[in-house]
Amino acid sequence: MNTQGKLTLPTYESVVRTKGKIKPKPNAGGGSFCGAGNIDFVGDEKLKKPEWLKLSIPKNGDMATVRNLLKEHSLLTVCEAAACPNSRECFHKGTATFMAMGGMCTRKCNFCNVSFGRPEELDPNEPTQIAETTKALKLRHLVVTSVTRDDLKDGGAAHFAKIVTEVHRLIDPAPAVELLIPDLQGKWDALQIILDAGPDVLNHNVETVPSLYSIVRPQAIYERSLELLAEVKKRKPKMITKSGFMLGLGETQEEVFAMMDDLRAVGCDCITIGQYLRPSMKHLPIKQYVHPDIFALYKKVGEEKGFKSVASGPFVRSSYMAADFYEEALQRDLRPKPKVKPVQIKIK
Repeated sequence: MNTQGKLTLPTYESVVRTKGKIKPKPNAGGGSFCGAGNIDFVGDEKLKKPEWLKLSIPKNGDMATVRNLLKEHSLLTVCEAAACPNSRECFHKGTATFMAMGGMCTRKCNFCNVSFGRPEELDPNEPTQIAETTKALKLRHLVVTSVTRDDLKDGGAAHFAKIVTEVHRLIDPAPAVELLIPDLQGKWDALQIILDAGPDVLNHNVETVPSLYSIVRPQAIYERSLELLAEVKKRKPKMITKSGFMLGLGETQEEVFAMMDDLRAVGCDCITIGQYLRPSMKHLPIKQYVHPDIFALYKKVGEEKGFKSVASGPFVRSSYMAADFYEEALQRDLRPKPKVKPVQIKIK
């Protein structure tokens, strides 16, 4: 807190890199950056990976075609940048989730494998390249995400909008377009730019329960993420909203249920729930391998709470089988709708 009682978060510009280590500049106004000095990164070495976390890789499919197209158009996928456990399976099926605006993020979350640093300038040709690759792959459902671009005034909103516009311009009929966006630092005018472009699904992940934010994603604010989802429904009531979170970081079952209630209270339609898998020894340790039966329980509870679609399983990620879950969300009848009291979200 600063002297006026307002929350001050460390920004990319308040951070210097020295010998590969991240340190806050003096008086950065946010305490220890990413909590790096207070986090125990040791803890899961003795945890044996259970049988249900061993994947069988499909032998058929056109994985090489996807990779060649991505290379041809100089495109990145979050599948590989974030070390997603489903990347080989998705590539074999001829699908991928594009990661726009470069591969360098302005935030460093302690669970994420995406690189942190100073981003490059936006590529003005990228929206067209994504649209052309989508057309070549004959995707029925396009997912586009991005690194967090706190260095941009609009957080990359105009770039997201151009991607949607180019897909609609070059492909007829256009595939469903799902955008997985950062929090835009709470700039709702920027959010409106994205919404006006007309994506079919607006996804923003809460990632974990609020009690773990200070160590899992210290530059984010749980209430701000909820507010973003609420703003989407306020501005575009019929747009499908989606959010996702990980298990195995030390959350309790009660906290998970409470987070589901928070998401429903802001009108979130769909949720994805997956197991946190440690990308490297430099990332947060796994506290628990959650059994598939518990994931099944969360799916059942989520559906009972009124979510249109709940994808819950050890390997579930935000965009995994996104087309199938989008169609499920469209088809599922929620009547009678649960009565939910409006909530006022305040950022302390």
